[in-house]
Amino acid sequence: MIGNVENRCIELGEYIAENKATVRKAASVFGVSKSTVHIDVTKRLSKIKPSLYEEVKEVLEENKAQRHIRGGNATKEKYKKQKVIDNSIEK
Repeated sequence: MIGNVENRCIELGEYIAENKATVRKAASVFGVSKSTVHIDVTKRLSKIKPSLYEEVKEVLEENKAQRHIRGGNATKEKYKKQKVIDNSIEK
């Protein structure tokens, strides 16, 4: 997504606010790095469009508060799948 940085910041901010998306998800959708998304929506967006920045900030704080839960669930699923594979190999 090469182009106007201000427009990219606004588009990323709107996407995150509308979809309650994580930085990682927004990065994959827009084809940019997580670092770029983070800088765009935390530093640049506050100067470009403060009202949108406040919405995005709330979503990012909510995501940050939930990330340990998501990580735990991902690990649980990983080992559940591994157990199924191990059981099928033993038979």
